[in-house]
Formats: sequence, structure tokens, C-alpha cells
Amino acid sequence: MKLHVHEWGDADAPPLVCLHGVTGHGERFRQLAEERWAATFRVIAPDLRGHGQSGWEPPWTFETHVADIVETIDALGIAQPDWVGHSFGGRLVLELAAAHPDRIRRVVLLDPAIDLLPHVAQLAAELELDEPVFDSVAAYVEDRATILTDRARMSADLACYFQPQRGGRVRRNTSQAAVISIFGELASAPPPPEQLTAPALLLYAPEYGLVRDEHLDAYAGRLEIVTVPGMHHVMWDAFDATADAVEEFLR
Repeated sequence: MKLHVHEWGDADAPPLVCLHGVTGHGERFRQLAEERWAATFRVIAPDLRGHGQSGWEPPWTFETHVADIVETIDALGIAQPDWVGHSFGGRLVLELAAAHPDRIRRVVLLDPAIDLLPHVAQLAAELELDEPVFDSVAAYVEDRATILTDRARMSADLACYFQPQRGGRVRRNTSQAAVISIFGELASAPPPPEQLTAPALLLYAPEYGLVRDEHLDAYAGRLEIVTVPGMHHVMWDAFDATADAVEEFLR
């Protein structure tokens, strides 16, 4: 499937493909692109299958997602871009590196979901059984934000992704069947670390705990590691630190 893509920057600049997390969307990278990365790169961020303006039909396997991504960059005439993957997008970059190492120049993993413990994946999937409808964007932000979250950035991101409903409520623009399936996929074993051969940066938030000590041990010596404060959404909780670290690495 050719995915819907969001683009920023000069079309002739070096390509930087950004993959969002489960329940996310391509425009999650808009602020990083418009304020920072698009000055140097052609930033390309697809809506993954089951999300946003891309198709929602199954299957939602890693193999299918990787095939979608390759078809999409092929259609854009891109052979070997740099990659940024947040959360589920980080796992997809690892899957892509294992299946198509020739399509990888450099890799940035932003608090990646390398794999989820089975009970965590089950809980996350069960929480998605209900329709993702909320009282308002503001109410969602107030419920989910932490003390370090930039609420203005979070609100601006969600406002362009949540769909208005009756009575002022909003719905996240995702296929719940896809979301639940993806959480199940994330409980599977990731590709062996030795299959990541490109230069790589791992940026993660230790307080959140998604990147575990066993991951750090497995990838020791294979990539650069940067830690940031806050929780999982590093583009809301540590915007400048995240942008700076990625720019320094790709420079």
C-alpha cells in the first residue's frame, strides 16, 4: 500500500523519513520538521497503515508495514534515506533494517518499542477495545500530560488529528482493529541486534521504562545512546534536547 505522506523542506535536500508510533500520525513530526529539521532535510512522515489518511485495511503485520514503507519511498524516488522511528515506528525501522539493509543510511530510534513484555502488550491492547472518543482535546491533554509535557505542543499536535464528534467530543483518527493487532505484534521478539548494521542513535526516556536494561545490553557498542527527561513522547517532553541530539548525530 502506498501511504499518505506529509512533507516539509526542500525536495532536493537529503531525505529523512520519520515513522510514528501506534495511535500516532505522520504530522506528529510537524513541529520538529518546521522548527528544526526541514532547514537541512527533506522530512517525509507517512501515516502508517491503520492510521490517519492512509488505508486502514488488514493485514497489520510487521511484514505488511515494512512493505508499505518500501512501496511509499519507492514511489517518492528515494533509495537510501536516513530514518527516525518513534515507539512502534522505532521497531519498524529495526524490522526494515533486518529485511532491507540496503535501504538504510542512518537510524534514529526515539524511545523505541523494541519489544513489549507480553502482559504490557495485553494491557495496552485491552485498553484500546473501546472507541477512542474523548470529551475534548483539552481534556485529553489534561489527563495525559506530565509536569514536563509542553501542553501547547501536545495540544497543537492533537488538534490536527482528532476528529470532531457530536457534543464537542473528539475521536482519534485510528483503526482500533489495527491498533490492537499492532500491540500484539509488539510482543514478538525483535530482530537480532547484529542485523542493525547502519550507524544508529538511541534516544530514550529512562523514567518511562519502555527501553529496558536488556535492550541496552543487547545493543551495547552498536549505537550511540542519549537519555532525555520526561516520558514517552519525547517531542512533547524534551523537544529541544531531542531535536539537538538528532541534528548532532545526523550532522
